Amino acid sequence: MTHVATLVSNPGHPALTDALLASAAAALPGASAPHWLNPGIAADLFLTPAGVADNRALGEALRAALGDAKIDVIVQVAATRRKKLFLADMDSTMIGQECIDELAAYVGMKEHVAAITERAMRGEIEFEPALRERVALLKGLDAGIVGQVIAERITFTPGGRELVHTMRANGAHTALVSGGFTLFTSKVAAAIGFHENRANVLMVEDERFAGFVREPILGKEAKLAALIELRETHGVAAEDTMAVGDGANDLAMLGEAGLGVAFYAKPAVAAAAHARIDHSDLTALLYAQGYKASEFV
Repeated sequence: MTHVATLVSNPGHPALTDALLASAAAALPGASAPHWLNPGIAADLFLTPAGVADNRALGEALRAALGDAKIDVIVQVAATRRKKLFLADMDSTMIGQECIDELAAYVGMKEHVAAITERAMRGEIEFEPALRERVALLKGLDAGIVGQVIAERITFTPGGRELVHTMRANGAHTALVSGGFTLFTSKVAAAIGFHENRANVLMVEDERFAGFVREPILGKEAKLAALIELRETHGVAAEDTMAVGDGANDLAMLGEAGLGVAFYAKPAVAAAAHARIDHSDLTALLYAQGYKASEFV
């Protein structure tokens, strides 16, 4: 049994049944009997070598077999599923918002800025010039507003703390790597429990935003470089790494990771990533590693 298919439903709405698992197993030649990780929520199906094809193709075949059921599917090599290095995007991944959009609300520009953000995350425009354009609109805003934004507008994605703390408890290194700003990542990383965080520096003059960020901008290539650097620093093999994100600036990082996961992602990102999460929360990334719910920290 060299590969494993992990099926996960949202823990708030358990939807995984014996009947659905039987339908999934029937679509996988040589699939094992199901192994429950959390009854009603997550289970594994192990596959024989003869039953293994392209992982993403197998995932799509399983989704087709599951019909309209809101079940996420992750297919991967079983032996390397437990990861030792984890990198995560922040905006719309570890938190539910885009921080720059929330800042823009205080200058009456949220709708305009959010439209630019959406195009950048879809890969329709380049990330770096789009960030410069949006940051320029914040010029003059009181930098102290960041604490208010975090307190009043930012929500943490369910399962994030369990994901990070469980991986840390099992020896993994965790990093929050964002195209956003250190003013946010430092606080979000500390609240969730990441070892470290990396992001862009939003320049401040006389306690107000200056309208620009420190160059070079941390974008797609910098996220990829961070993964490679941390992998080498911690002596972790490529297959023992995992990354998660939702936007086009995450694509290189997701592609380089042993398991790159698109989380409620833009269509191009979901199509390119090794796996996709469309229904569950971030605990799906623990089930994908073979953790049972009883092992969550």
